[in-house]
Amino acid sequence: MRKAAYAVVLSALMLVSFFAGRHFTHKDATGGASARRVLYWVDPMHPSYKSDKPGIAPDCGMDLEPVYADSGAKPMPASLISDSMPAGTVRIDPEKQHVIGLQTVAVEKSSGSRSMRILGRVTADDTRVFRINAGVAGWLRETFDSSIGSQVKKDQRLATFYSPEFLTLEQGYLVATERLTSTGKQPAAGTQTTAVRLRNLGMSDVQIEKLGETKQLPENVDIVAPADGFIIARNVSPGQRFDVGAEFYRIADLSHVWVVADVFESDAQQFRPGTVATITLPHAGRTLSARVSDVLPQYDPATRTMKLRLEADNPGFDLRPDMFVDVGLPVAIPAGMSVPADAVIDSGERKRVFVDRGNGYFEPREVEISWRFNDRVGIVKGLHPGERVVSAGTFLVDSESRLKTVSSLTPDASAQSAPMESAPKDDPMPAKHPMERDRVPAEPMKEPVCDNCKQDTVKLQDPDMASTHRAAGHD
Repeated sequence: MRKAAYAVVLSALMLVSFFAGRHFTHKDATGGASARRVLYWVDPMHPSYKSDKPGIAPDCGMDLEPVYADSGAKPMPASLISDSMPAGTVRIDPEKQHVIGLQTVAVEKSSGSRSMRILGRVTADDTRVFRINAGVAGWLRETFDSSIGSQVKKDQRLATFYSPEFLTLEQGYLVATERLTSTGKQPAAGTQTTAVRLRNLGMSDVQIEKLGETKQLPENVDIVAPADGFIIARNVSPGQRFDVGAEFYRIADLSHVWVVADVFESDAQQFRPGTVATITLPHAGRTLSARVSDVLPQYDPATRTMKLRLEADNPGFDLRPDMFVDVGLPVAIPAGMSVPADAVIDSGERKRVFVDRGNGYFEPREVEISWRFNDRVGIVKGLHPGERVVSAGTFLVDSESRLKTVSSLTPDASAQSAPMESAPKDDPMPAKHPMERDRVPAEPMKEPVCDNCKQDTVKLQDPDMASTHRAAGHD
């Protein structure tokens, strides 16, 4: 009795479970079918083709792709799938976009000023470069700590030389100063003239004053630094003989330097003298202030650039000659729209971008640009604020668009050439082109022969054969 009751209860539970599972399964299946409801089918290569049922694309032979209601994509606007869609529009599904690294950005409104970064080269200020040349001929006697790159102070001794031309002038200067000392009068004109001649020939003011004080003729003449700075050229060695005009040293004061940068001719007119710029040292991470002094008249035909000169104070001597630095220049730009420079495809005469139309469709659109600074390009015509353009993967999208444009403009192969006739199976000759149907084969050329003896006239060109032929009375 108890076993029978257990069997009845177990059977009832199995029936309840069966009907409950069937109910929920049917509900899920119905819900899933509605969630995966197909809106329409589209041609993956030509978005303008839309079908209400699956099949094969009539143009490329590919399977039509379904667009589901639960895919999150909005139905395509009629303007986009109409025949008036711009040529070259391509469709790229999200998976392919991720593979090629495609990215889009919004068109922005730009105004105010931007910083143009260019490469500059440090040079010494020409007005602060001092050259020490020989005023007389002579011989170098001794050199001191005066190698290239050494920092020197004003009136520091660099070398000594001997020249007999100084002896006469030095004696005359001593005689004049002794007379003035004995009489107690002011220096005469002759004494000043002699001191000027000594100075012009290369004797320093310090040594001239020492000559007047000690009243002794110096054996050698000192070469001293005319100003504080760094030695950038050295052409001396002990025992060397030199002529008049020979260069001993070249000293540059690097407390104030120039920075020369290359700018395009179209941009050079925007930089006025007095414009404040920023100089960045890449290796040190420091920034210095500079001022635009002038746009030099030199023009480089190879790079089509002009030289922009800036002046900068260099108290710590961080800027060294021939060093490259980054120069940041403020540039005023007109108000308008701008996009990244990578978004613009510049083919020379035309410039275009690819606008994101949604649902994976990208439309090519020609634009006009106004300015180009660093990584931004100003747009004058062709776009509207808020639209999104392709900024990464642009060349891949452009290649796909060009291929599609070419394939859509190319006529069918059947229209380009007439079909070839198929040859019968038992015909050993190949099929002929329709243009060769009415062509009559030419007969093979025959060699001319004599009507009497049937001899080949080519053979009769032989003198012996020709004489025999005429003897027989044949022409």
